[in-house]
Amino acid sequence: MTAGRKQARHISWAEFEGFFDEFEYSAFRLETLQTYSAEHEEREFADFLAGTHDLSPDIGEWGEEVSSGIARGRRYDRVHVVTEPLSDYVRFECVTGYRQSVLAGENIRILPVPEGQWPSGLPRLDYWLFDSHVLVHMDYGLDGSLISPVVIGDPRQIVAANAWRDRAMHLSLPFAEYDARFNDAMYPLETASP
Repeated sequence: MTAGRKQARHISWAEFEGFFDEFEYSAFRLETLQTYSAEHEEREFADFLAGTHDLSPDIGEWGEEVSSGIARGRRYDRVHVVTEPLSDYVRFECVTGYRQSVLAGENIRILPVPEGQWPSGLPRLDYWLFDSHVLVHMDYGLDGSLISPVVIGDPRQIVAANAWRDRAMHLSLPFAEYDARFNDAMYPLETASP
C-alpha cells in the first residue's frame, strides 16, 4: 500500500455531494451526535421547540433523492445511536426528518442507549460509507456544526467502517418500531403521532 492511499483528505461540500450521484448500490450513514447544528435547520428547529412547526407529509429534497435512487436499485441505510432521554435535537430529527425519510424508503434504524453509556464495538464517529468501499468521515465541531467531510483512504479503516455498519445494523431497531414506543412524553403534544 502506498502512503497516499492511507491519507485522509478534506473535501468540499460539492465533492461530497458528488458521492451521492456516483455510488451504485449502497449508502450507509452512522450518526452518533446528539445535536447537529446546521444553518438551514435553525428556523425549523426553533419552530419545533415552540410547537409551531408545520408537520406536512412532504418528504423534501432528500426524500426525493432517496425515492429516486431506490427506484434505480440503490439502498440507503442509516443508524443513529441515541442517548435517552433524547436531546431536543434528536426529537426534532425524529419528527421532522426521519419520519419523512422512512416514507421515501430510507432504512433508518435507532440504537438507543442510556445516557452515559455507549454500545461496545461502535465508535463515536459519524461517517458515510458508499458501496462498502468509499469512506467519508464527517468531522464535526463541539457544537455539532460540520467542519468538513474527510475522505479516508486507509483500507483498514474502510474494513472497520464496514464492521461497524454491520454491528450497528444488528443492534438497532427499525425507526418505525422505535417511534411507536413513544407518546407525548417523547415529542411535544403538537408533534405526537396519532
